Amino acid sequence: MRNGRLKLGIVGGLGARGGADILNKLVAATPVKSESDHREILFEQKPLSEPIPVSRPDYLPTHRKFYVFDTLTRMEQNGCDAALLPCFITHTFLEELAAELPIELISIGDAIVAELARHHGAARRIGVLTTPYVRRNGFFQRMLTADQQVLYPDAGTEAALLEAIYGPGGFKAGRPLPEVLPAIRRAVAALLAQGAEVIIPGMTELPVIFGAGDVIADAPILDVNQIYARFALAQTSGRRPAVFKVGVVGGVGPAATVDFLKKIVEGTAAERDQDHIKLIVEQNPQIPDRTENLVKGGPDPTLALYATCKKLERAGAQAIAIPCNTAHAFVDRIQKNLDIPIISILTETARFIGALHPEIGKVAVLATSGTIQSGLYQSALRDQGLDPVLPDAGMQEMVMEVIYGPSGVKAGFTTGRCAAQLAQVIAAMTGQGAQAAILGCTELPLVHLPAPAAIRLIDPTEVLARACVQAAISARARDFAGGMG
Repeated sequence: MRNGRLKLGIVGGLGARGGADILNKLVAATPVKSESDHREILFEQKPLSEPIPVSRPDYLPTHRKFYVFDTLTRMEQNGCDAALLPCFITHTFLEELAAELPIELISIGDAIVAELARHHGAARRIGVLTTPYVRRNGFFQRMLTADQQVLYPDAGTEAALLEAIYGPGGFKAGRPLPEVLPAIRRAVAALLAQGAEVIIPGMTELPVIFGAGDVIADAPILDVNQIYARFALAQTSGRRPAVFKVGVVGGVGPAATVDFLKKIVEGTAAERDQDHIKLIVEQNPQIPDRTENLVKGGPDPTLALYATCKKLERAGAQAIAIPCNTAHAFVDRIQKNLDIPIISILTETARFIGALHPEIGKVAVLATSGTIQSGLYQSALRDQGLDPVLPDAGMQEMVMEVIYGPSGVKAGFTTGRCAAQLAQVIAAMTGQGAQAAILGCTELPLVHLPAPAAIRLIDPTEVLARACVQAAISARARDFAGGMG
């Protein structure tokens, strides 16, 4: 965005002449005192090839959807804040695109509705010239009010109009304007004969024709390309809030990632699929072991963690979750180079205990030696007025065997020896006065204990999942309030 105004993209390949006409009218309608006052515009002209012509009654826009999505993705990556789509067919699936893209999509339907309200408020019979798919889709009926009647030409007149525009010898193929005007005039006359008070060209090629030739004198035809261009220039609010998406750094470890995703789904109040929050997971088990680095000076995982976070950021995530306690020893150095927050499993867990369990004072920390050495859990607990209790050397070695041992969780075991060892550690912590124990490695909640623990067990994976769901709910509430405002 420059000078508070949107950088605009125009998907020119949806209709070369219509797109070029909108570009021209966009530039002409921009109030300028110098060249620097013009909008920054990216016009991408890449021809779209489809197996079925849009003039056919059996046309479906599947290929067009993919083409537009790919083009808009490139525009967003090139810094466009908003995009114009010079094609009425594309506006029939505008909401599908908007749900998947952060770039603002300017609606030609909204532009036309605003124009009708401003200059044709009394019109009740609206004539429309468009393609069979747009007519069949009901785009104009949904766009207009219940007391406005949509009129179309009869089948024969429409077929002649479509042939004049899209046929092998039609306007789009370079046929001279005088040779296509008779079919255009017949279509306009057919609408006027039905009592049309205003006519909407539902093909962006038509305003080019109407602007170049005398169709029918004084016919109430809207220049939808100019209306769309002016409407776009008025959109100066910047990007709309994107649907909240959580990026997940996966693979640290793989089973813990699956457990985290399961807990997000289970922790979401949903009546249908669409009520769940959006997630994007970068499953990268090749990130070097965090404990190996912290305890033994092994390979540094910082760059791999950072690269994974940046991938999620570029993919449109608004927040990042790392379902690995030990990885949070590296978060501070990563966070300062990101534009989106990492939701801290350590901070959220300590807050959870402090807020929901005020009766708890001493909390055992069962985690990797790397997490223990970092001191992060101890610091987070003390910030909440809680007293951390740590295993002695023997018990800590047993915790590590539960996680990394040949019969441990990372080797695929959740019962047997690792379960008995974890139960033994928890009993030892209870003996040291702990009233709760944090299962501070995301593999530990996967262990099936042979009997219920005598103290409360805190699952940070579940706490992080709840925090992500709550962040999405709060974002939705903010977006709703913003829209109402």
